[in-house]
Amino acid sequence: MFKRKFHSFFWRCVLVIVLALTFCGWSVEQAQALLRQHHDSPGVLRYHSQVSIKDKQGYAWQVLLFKQNYENPVKDLRLRVVAFPGVVEIAHPQPLEIETASGKLLSAADVYALTAPAPNVGEYSLTDVLPQLPTTDALKLYVPVKSDKPLILNIPQSVVTEWQWLVTEID
Repeated sequence: MFKRKFHSFFWRCVLVIVLALTFCGWSVEQAQALLRQHHDSPGVLRYHSQVSIKDKQGYAWQVLLFKQNYENPVKDLRLRVVAFPGVVEIAHPQPLEIETASGKLLSAADVYALTAPAPNVGEYSLTDVLPQLPTTDALKLYVPVKSDKPLILNIPQSVVTEWQWLVTEID
């Protein structure tokens, strides 16, 4: 008798926990950035931010922020966007448009204006743009593609905060 009541009580508790987690606890942001380190040369670690973002059609894009030219006093910040091959072609040489939550529109120059490594890869200079971005708001990236209008990637606030942290705290 006690065993049957315990068994029934146990499964009810499991059901309550699963329902609570389903409706409350498992609602995480759609994209979490990941700071990664890599060896640029023996004994030299470099860091970059990498996140996978889905567009409205459900295609995943890799979005990477990294520093270029570590030896120069002024670091060149680059944002690379990579689509799955054969799905989207990025229009070169077109700037990347960045919209803040307040509606401010910023433009980042196309680094691959003449020599993109593949049609699905774009890279943009954020050196002058990133200091103008808020640290507490999400962004929209308008990626220029070879279709009617730019493709929109929604960048969550947590990723923007990580970008700012990468630039200001890690060298």
